[in-house]
Amino acid sequence: MNGVSTGGVIALLLLGYFLGTFPSALIVAKRGGIDVTAEGSGNPGTSNVVRLLGWRYGAVVMILDIGKGALAVGAAAIVAGDRVTQLGYLCGYAAVIGHTFPITRKFVGGKGVAAGGGAMFVLYPLMSLVLCSSWFVIRKVTGKSSVASLVITICVPLYIVFFRDNRWELLDALGLVVLIIIRHTANIKRLWSREENAA
Repeated sequence: MNGVSTGGVIALLLLGYFLGTFPSALIVAKRGGIDVTAEGSGNPGTSNVVRLLGWRYGAVVMILDIGKGALAVGAAAIVAGDRVTQLGYLCGYAAVIGHTFPITRKFVGGKGVAAGGGAMFVLYPLMSLVLCSSWFVIRKVTGKSSVASLVITICVPLYIVFFRDNRWELLDALGLVVLIIIRHTANIKRLWSREENAA
């Protein structure tokens, strides 16, 4: 794949997965004196940390989670010699899956937005900067991180349709979008019933 041996691909995928399992929210929240899985929504992610400890702690979690996806895809880009490759997408998938289903925590993890965002930062830097800025604007307007996350996630395949026109990129991006939306099923139900948490 992309000129990389089977062993190299497997190694990169494992690297991506285990990068994804790094428990950013748990470590940062513990520094703040709480167990993020036992308070608030119980989700080990940026939004819950912000809700419980404020943006100073939440920003650290967000940066670390973005870094997981970015490092996974960056490693693939270095090995493959190209930034936008199917191998890069697969390594981004691996990081998101590691984040959402970490073997180190009995496969109970976060929702994958920041890790997926980190992968996108390497694959599509300009789009990612625009969507990252949009996330903060949407969150400010709606008061809900879940709305902002869902909107920018859906925008990724739309960007590819209008600005990339590449079938495999679109299919790979759709797979990532579906995974993240599935992880937000509970949020979508709460939004529908107008019971979603603010933050």
